[in-house]
Amino acid sequence: MKCPFCSFEESRVIDSRPTDEGERIRRRRECLKCQKRFTTYEIIESLPIIVIKKDKTREVFSREKLLNGLLRACQKRPVSIDSLEHMIDEIEATIYNSLDREVPSTKIGELVMDKLKSIDEVAYVRFASVYRQFKDINTFMSELNKLLSNK
Repeated sequence: MKCPFCSFEESRVIDSRPTDEGERIRRRRECLKCQKRFTTYEIIESLPIIVIKKDKTREVFSREKLLNGLLRACQKRPVSIDSLEHMIDEIEATIYNSLDREVPSTKIGELVMDKLKSIDEVAYVRFASVYRQFKDINTFMSELNKLLSNK
């Protein structure tokens, strides 16, 4: 590990502790040359998940993109950022645990709608209207009726 101050390649670890629920390790280091201290983070390297979109193009899964979509669906709703972050964590874990490295966007959309339905029904309908691209009021009403019949 190169020192960010003098670029010397040897340092010693002064302190280590887990962060982010054990997902990363924070290490305080001291350069053996200039004695300045700096922090590094160690994380598990994972292969990226590739999302296969409806038009068959592929892109790397973006947690931020998913969060932005959820924030739009939950705008002016009593849904906390923490609950959205937790939901995204669960969705990511489901995808990683499936061991599929390429996942259709439809599968991600369905996972999101399953989780969102239990958090906020209005946000669910908003997300579903964009995700399912309701063409007219009848398809919108059909989705609402499904939601009401599951109660």
